[in-house]
Amino acid sequence: MRCEENNATGRIIEPPLHELHRLPAPLEAGEQTVLNFFDRNLDPTWEIYIQPHLNGLRPDFVLLNPTVGIAVFEVKNWSFDAVRYFSKEVSAKKVELWGSSNGKEFSKETDNPFRKVALYKERIFNIYCPRLQQKAGFAAITGGVIFPSATRAQGLELQRSFLGRREREAAGVYLPVCGREELSSNDLSKVFPGACRAKSSLMTPALADDLRGWLVEPDYSKEQREPLPLDSQQRRLAETRTASGFRRIKGPAGSGKSLVLAAKAARLASEGKSVLVVTYNITLWHYLRDMIRRNISHRDAMRNVELTHFHDWCKDLCMAAGAGAAYSELFAEIHKIEASNLPENEKRKTISELLGPILERDVPRLARETALSKDAPRYDAILVDEAQDYLPLWWAALKNCRAEGGEMVLVADTTQDIYDKAGSWTDDAMSGAGFTGDWARLEGSYRLPREALQAAHDFALEFLPKEKIDLAEASQGSLEVEPCTLRWIQCSPADAKKQCVDAILALMRETGLKSGAANADITFICNEIAFGRSVTDELDTYSGIRTIHTFDGSRMEQVRKKMAFWKGDARIKATTLHSFKGWESRLLVVHVGHAIGDDSLASVYAALTRLKRSPAGSWLTVVCSAPELEAYGRSWSKRSVSDGSQNMTAEENPLIEQMRKKLSFKQH
Repeated sequence: MRCEENNATGRIIEPPLHELHRLPAPLEAGEQTVLNFFDRNLDPTWEIYIQPHLNGLRPDFVLLNPTVGIAVFEVKNWSFDAVRYFSKEVSAKKVELWGSSNGKEFSKETDNPFRKVALYKERIFNIYCPRLQQKAGFAAITGGVIFPSATRAQGLELQRSFLGRREREAAGVYLPVCGREELSSNDLSKVFPGACRAKSSLMTPALADDLRGWLVEPDYSKEQREPLPLDSQQRRLAETRTASGFRRIKGPAGSGKSLVLAAKAARLASEGKSVLVVTYNITLWHYLRDMIRRNISHRDAMRNVELTHFHDWCKDLCMAAGAGAAYSELFAEIHKIEASNLPENEKRKTISELLGPILERDVPRLARETALSKDAPRYDAILVDEAQDYLPLWWAALKNCRAEGGEMVLVADTTQDIYDKAGSWTDDAMSGAGFTGDWARLEGSYRLPREALQAAHDFALEFLPKEKIDLAEASQGSLEVEPCTLRWIQCSPADAKKQCVDAILALMRETGLKSGAANADITFICNEIAFGRSVTDELDTYSGIRTIHTFDGSRMEQVRKKMAFWKGDARIKATTLHSFKGWESRLLVVHVGHAIGDDSLASVYAALTRLKRSPAGSWLTVVCSAPELEAYGRSWSKRSVSDGSQNMTAEENPLIEQMRKKLSFKQH
């Protein structure tokens, strides 16, 4: 979705004015007053970005003019009559913002607007330090604080303690503070003095293009304002049930299986029914939760939905139904090894060998028995995504928690059987689990661009077991023009990290107004944790880039990071192929380090099908250091913008170097 001119003046405002009432957190009265002020008084060439994802930060407003400068504003609708705000010296050379009310003092430092605008200015400057040249480039960035319910004098008095001597001299221009009088009198010269300049030698359209990649609204935020897009077949499956209450749905990647599951959960929860949504992938339930919210009829209905991944559900069930001691006993041997003096590598190896059977067999068996207890919870509906990753035993455990007359639905795609479990679902096993008759079937791919769909088809036909292949045809909606850039980079293992970093930098050139995509939409996935961490560590050397990732050697730390990994985070995303299964992105870099064995090849196929189509364009780069796929990679030259046998085209190498220079390096 491209950014559009949003009003009669032709000004770019993002999100658009007509969609502001649909924001998850609508503007407060003071913020709306400030927005109206800027829209009314600024020259139309000034762009207004509302609560943008600024590389991990969320200022209230960022203003951008390609030839004049950048401004970032914090709005605090504080009443200085209700609360007394003051600076307090908490230690030597450390001053914090505090408040007092009803005789009690409390810290407001985490909400200190003066510290925030200083951080925003520093972050913007660091991203573009080489282009702005020396510290004089700071003059291109204004950082202001607005108090719509207070006076300018009150704000200035509060600001004074948080300024250095040199800053005080220029604060009126570069760190302005204003209040209600300046807003009501439309005094732009006081609110934003820099707006009165016609041009600045420090600001260029190229720099503005760079910054827009962080300012434009990510796809995730736009999608959250829209209901789930269901076709007639998907809607029928979401809104009806079988006579038995059991339904199994099969469909290829991108056919809308998760959409159906989310829509069904939203409908049932809105009717007041209790719904359990279970995934195998820890990160996937965040994605499903956000989709369910898009179709929920009222916010309180989300209380009827429990989202979890299977093994967490087993643990919670055992703890809640009196089987906590038995559950802990299953892990007793592992706890002994963790407390032993064995070398760390040997510990990890031994624990890994023991953990598999415990999680696949012992824990589900205990959960199945515990679910029969009168203390176990009961659900009106149990919905399972990515069911090809489950064993029949797991389904039996869940089935025992179904309320009488309740529903159970599973969705699956055997082509993405990356854990090699789909073979366990024989006809006898399915019948024993409560399923009879044919699978419900979803056709077509609503996610993948046509070229990416064909590339995934070719891969599956060449590398995956024929009996597991379930391929989609292009949906009718894909007949429209949807640009898709595919690139295959074959390289040595030694060169793979650099190629991945360069590919991510290259995608940052594609974000901004033209594509409507944000840097926060960029995702990197790989099949090795250590390699993924090496890439994110390298990206971290650029002060202009922040990532959120799930790479860690510790299993517990991996789980923690996966629980915190979600699409709405403002940073560039990085995770494993397994953890990204079920997700989607239209700016995607995939690293393939090995491609031996059916499960490994299935995970590569799953990665290739994560690309999301868009009329504004989508980009997929595969960096491959697995020689087994080199011949296949060459076929991409027929459908890609660059030859699959080359690392980068001659024209692209200089552009990558420009991007490297644009981003400043941290000093280690």
